[in-house]
Amino acid sequence: MPFSDTAGRTTSAPVDELTDALRPRLEPRLRDAELEARALAEGLTPLQARVFAGRLANTQGPLEPLISPGLRHLAHPERLKDARRAAERIAKAVIDGESIGILTDYDVDGITSHVVIRRTLGELFGVPECRLHSLIGHRINDGYGISLPLVERTLALSPAPSLVITADCGSSDEPRIARLKGAGIDVVVTDHHALPLEGPPASAYATVNPTRDDCDYPDPTIAGCMVAWLTMSLTRSVLIEWGVIGQETPKLSPWLSYVALGTVADCVSLGASAANRAVVSQGLKLINRMDEACWRAMAERLGADSVPFSAETLGFQMGPRINARSRLDDPYAALHYMLASNDATASRHLTTLDEDNQSRKAIEADMAEQAKALALPQLAENVAVLIIVLEDGHPGVQGIVASRLVQAYGRPALVMTPATTPDMLTGSGRSIEALHLRDALQRVYELAPYSLPRFGGHRGAAGVGVPRDQLSAFCTALRQAVDEQLGGLALYPRILTDGELSPSQLSLLTLDELDALGPYGREFDAPLFQGEFLVESLRPVGADGTHLMMTLSSGSASIRSIWFRALSPGELPAFAIGDTLRCAYRLNRNRFRGRESLQLMIEHAEPLS
Repeated sequence: MPFSDTAGRTTSAPVDELTDALRPRLEPRLRDAELEARALAEGLTPLQARVFAGRLANTQGPLEPLISPGLRHLAHPERLKDARRAAERIAKAVIDGESIGILTDYDVDGITSHVVIRRTLGELFGVPECRLHSLIGHRINDGYGISLPLVERTLALSPAPSLVITADCGSSDEPRIARLKGAGIDVVVTDHHALPLEGPPASAYATVNPTRDDCDYPDPTIAGCMVAWLTMSLTRSVLIEWGVIGQETPKLSPWLSYVALGTVADCVSLGASAANRAVVSQGLKLINRMDEACWRAMAERLGADSVPFSAETLGFQMGPRINARSRLDDPYAALHYMLASNDATASRHLTTLDEDNQSRKAIEADMAEQAKALALPQLAENVAVLIIVLEDGHPGVQGIVASRLVQAYGRPALVMTPATTPDMLTGSGRSIEALHLRDALQRVYELAPYSLPRFGGHRGAAGVGVPRDQLSAFCTALRQAVDEQLGGLALYPRILTDGELSPSQLSLLTLDELDALGPYGREFDAPLFQGEFLVESLRPVGADGTHLMMTLSSGSASIRSIWFRALSPGELPAFAIGDTLRCAYRLNRNRFRGRESLQLMIEHAEPLS
């Protein structure tokens, strides 16, 4: 709702009006009736078809690759523009004994890409360790991508690599690639981020990126680790064609375990992407064999009841631990953890990641509290995008805090902190479904180019560099760009649900039915239902009493339920035993000492008046 006076001037909203505007609202997902009918015809149950039709509206192609994900649905890597050229250059480096640099981003997608490339070169192609150089930038000291400090470190290597393979970065780094080329180093870029308007970096030997306008690969949403996996798979084929390695050389299939982790953690689409659904589904099967020390160490840390891992385990347990290292410190501990050859080494590195993750949580909580306080005046003006500058904030936690703002207020958010470069701010943004954030930033660059010398990202997340003296111009341009895309869309926290379940459907059998439709992730959210329940028991739990353990009943069904972060420390629930709640909840499998039972994971609850 717009907050304006009778003359049309923007005004601050009254407190009660603002509070109401920010109240989360349960809304049923819109379902594509035609798709629902097609899903039923494909053999899905009515509940599965309901869930499916609420996520993949307007899907025109065959449904079988989405319903039954499999590697048979993957397109051949040669359909990636420049992939053959890239593979032949990598193959030549293998044959000629060249030193090879592996330069990747520092997040989970980058780290898993790094593992795929390094293990393939070393274990399948026989490149000795002394000829492989791991090049991963420091988020705070170096910045994203092929940064200048990373270029200097590459040039300082002795002997310097004659080939650098990037993953999950490089598409927007032409000046630094030109510097490497000038020093006699070929750069093969593998990436999935949107390219600048001028196209692929001119100085790169090859640029493998499914978002290229001239690329024939049918799925531009694959993660960086998948682009790396496809490129290295094609390199294997080239080496076999050239007679360098034999047909018996193992395929890269086992590395799909890493691709699954990177795909889930990077929040690329698990909706209409047959490729992403296939690699996550297959990768989870590989992970749950527990063949690698990194998976076994995580299973031991989470407890025996955590196995088998799900996409949720990857996204909410493994991903944050790996990301935490690069957010706060040197990212190599995460790489060493993923590459660990034995359980003791993996466990030691995982302890480091765990400690960083706990530190990250504390920093995040403090920054989120500050950010929400700074957001209130903007919310009172009903701006369509929140732009927050935290002068004492940690740059490694910007994106997480932006996500918290999006969840709390239902609108895109950008959180900025001081950069290491004087007079610059860096920031991370997160978006809502209705806004393509990277496109909005491209529009900002058109409106006020001096305010945005560097940016990158995709639909749901992006990073920026903004000169301090251009901050006002940047804010004005970003708000205009967002307004142009959203067109006056009402913004508030929306909780989209898949409707109600009957008391008889509150069972593990229903959860099995829903699990069969996975994997779930971005653009294919895990099912969320709504309903009214009687509170039979409740008690605060957790070290600070912020979680609620409850028993809720509906008809004859009485179910254990947990609501994480339901309360602030010292706060009491707004309802009591005997009250009726309207809840948004997920079905969850509670495992304890080898036994399974159903529990509800409460996402939102409010007492009925």
